Amino acid sequence: MPFPFVLPTTSSFSFSTSFSCESHPSLPLTASTYRGVVRDALKKHKRLPPSAQSPHISSLITALNAYLPYLLAIDAGLTRKGLHATEITVSQTAPLAIEWRPTLSDSHVPGREPPRVKVQSLDHEVAFVLATLAHAYTLAGRIALQPLYVTSVAAPSAQERTVAIQTATKHLLEAASLYDHVATRAEGSSNPAPSVDISAPVLRGLASQAHAEATLLAVLKDDPYPAVVSQTRNEADKEWMYRTPSLPKVRAHLFARLSLAAAEHASQAATLCGTRLPGIAGETGTALAWLRAALQELGVESRTDAAAAAAKKSSLGAGFSRLRKDWAEKREDKKVERETAWGADGGKMEETRVIEHLEIKWTKINDLVTTQAIPTTGSVLAQMPSGREIHTIKPFQPAELDRSVLEAARAPPDRSDDFGEALSSDDEAKGQQHADPPGAYPGARQDHHGGSSYY
Repeated sequence: MPFPFVLPTTSSFSFSTSFSCESHPSLPLTASTYRGVVRDALKKHKRLPPSAQSPHISSLITALNAYLPYLLAIDAGLTRKGLHATEITVSQTAPLAIEWRPTLSDSHVPGREPPRVKVQSLDHEVAFVLATLAHAYTLAGRIALQPLYVTSVAAPSAQERTVAIQTATKHLLEAASLYDHVATRAEGSSNPAPSVDISAPVLRGLASQAHAEATLLAVLKDDPYPAVVSQTRNEADKEWMYRTPSLPKVRAHLFARLSLAAAEHASQAATLCGTRLPGIAGETGTALAWLRAALQELGVESRTDAAAAAAKKSSLGAGFSRLRKDWAEKREDKKVERETAWGADGGKMEETRVIEHLEIKWTKINDLVTTQAIPTTGSVLAQMPSGREIHTIKPFQPAELDRSVLEAARAPPDRSDDFGEALSSDDEAKGQQHADPPGAYPGARQDHHGGSSYY
């Protein structure tokens, strides 16, 4: 399940106040223009309700992709690197005055946003922009998967489900490529990162996380059981009235290796083995052992153990346990419908539902038909196969300015670069200090100061 990232916000900044470009005088002004669009997009996205943020992600990605070539052109000019065999000469005239509010760092005050961090190097500006773009691609993957988990409308068809998973996989692989690229830049930079959000270890971890999520989607695309469990909980589904769900043969061994490869990337193999393990066909005892091992690693009590524990407890305590579990599932379903922070547990609840569904089904078969002995959890975990990769993270290729755009930047700027005086993208605290009082004439702020000694 893709992580529900909160996008960072940034202050206004004018490139002309800190950089001058002798070869392309209009380049700093144009970069400030596109950065202002990014700042406004982040500001708008933060203030939108959760249900309205999903349609806005595409425009935010467009704004970031449009700003990135100009930012990288200035960065190339600082290191005297050319584009299209054209040398760009950029010199820094003043220290940078850029602030970003990180979202992965811990806040010193519980319940408050983390403080802003000052960016002292253009490398850090590039890192924040690339990381924000990767976060946005991850959110785009969440948006593509969201219809698969909604239980209040009709379930998507098999073709719609495949298209949604393929779209989400594409976005997650793009995010992994971006994380890997910016982590490589951070490792080669001599300036320490001002925040853990753009530090090399965190970015490497995020790249592995996106790679793991894309690998698990390859399992989700062909595994029929998550769709069946979601269909049984869908109140709008009526297909069960005239036909039973068709369950194709599961390639359990392949799914096992893919899931274990994802577990290696995400460093959480315990939550990813699940029902994707070999030895299922005709061996219900071994299958139940795998299911109980998966529930144990997920930290969930199996129904057999729960029934034994309930026999020792009072019926009232067992009823409260079931009530809490049902309430948690209903809250998660409401989060999916409202498009809030659903799936923040990494898909643990959805995987638990699938495993419990199979445990009930195979326990009934084993009790009434096959009656096989159930091996211990440790013995089946010792047979766990090795992981297998399915996706290869391609190197990120940053977009470059067209030759015509670069030549047009040789013209002198046609207006002043005043983007540094705009408001920040996360609040209006800066502007409130200079705003006129409500009901006063414009420019009469000095006549309505709050320095009265009456109170």
